[in-house]
Amino acid sequence: MLTQVNHTETGVTLLEVYDQDNERFRLRIGKDRAEASYTKLLQSRHYVAQYLHDCCHREDIALAELRPHFIQDFCAWLSAERKLRGGTIWLTCQHLKGVVTRSYQRGLMSSNPFFQFYIPKNIRPREYLTEQELLTVMNHRFDRHELAFARDIFVFAAFTGLAYIDIKELTAEQVRNINGEYWIISRRHKTKVPFQVKMLAVPQQILAHYAHSDIARVPLFNMPKYRTLAKQVKQVISMCGISKTITMHCARHTFAIMALNHGVPIESVSRLLGHSNIKTTQIYAKITMQKLGNDMTELEHQLEKTYGIGRALTYANEP
Repeated sequence: MLTQVNHTETGVTLLEVYDQDNERFRLRIGKDRAEASYTKLLQSRHYVAQYLHDCCHREDIALAELRPHFIQDFCAWLSAERKLRGGTIWLTCQHLKGVVTRSYQRGLMSSNPFFQFYIPKNIRPREYLTEQELLTVMNHRFDRHELAFARDIFVFAAFTGLAYIDIKELTAEQVRNINGEYWIISRRHKTKVPFQVKMLAVPQQILAHYAHSDIARVPLFNMPKYRTLAKQVKQVISMCGISKTITMHCARHTFAIMALNHGVPIESVSRLLGHSNIKTTQIYAKITMQKLGNDMTELEHQLEKTYGIGRALTYANEP
């Protein structure tokens, strides 16, 4: 339950409003917020508390004492002392800035000291499997059932674009036969955005092999916990001789890349992935050499129709 915050400027502290903010977020888990995001908020709060203890030699700080250099020094500490990567530093500072900004908007501060603070997001390129690498994974034989299952779930995600939680919650009532073709029709667990994905031959085969129930609302796959599956996927990728850092979520990325490389419009890919904003889909829109090659080949064919093949050019001063 939320506790009452002291509204006198000198009495309200940073960690106090941080806890209030996190509690508001926690109450929305399962509605329009994810538990994984809440865990990241708690981690950000932990970093702020540790910074206050290690560098400021205090357990908390009043909002009224905050100055622009606080978040700048905090950012530098995250990099130099905690050795965090750019994306994590950006997210942690955004959490801190958001807490202070909302405190200012609630009238707990006379000004927002972090208003002009900005650092680039600096997100690392997201990994994915090429089609040849995916084929290597599909053709590899595993002696251990749990590794074969992890491989098959990864492949299922790579051919449907579904996230781990959406596969875990997949039920028979979400798989529908429409004019002789099977579709997965549901809502993303994370965003509640509707999505529709046609079941291609590979995921149909996987589903037929593992589906342990045809009861409408019983999950079709007997899925392990995410961390367990994630470790198994890493083993699978390593055993296939692929040196990339591949996570379960990379299967979803692989799906997006394959779809874009084979000419599926980004608007359709966004709908297939269940994104609430096409800007999210654009993160996946890597311009690969394969895509560039296909596009240039298509351009070449179109230009040949207009300008002819092997037509000689006429230059000045030639007889």
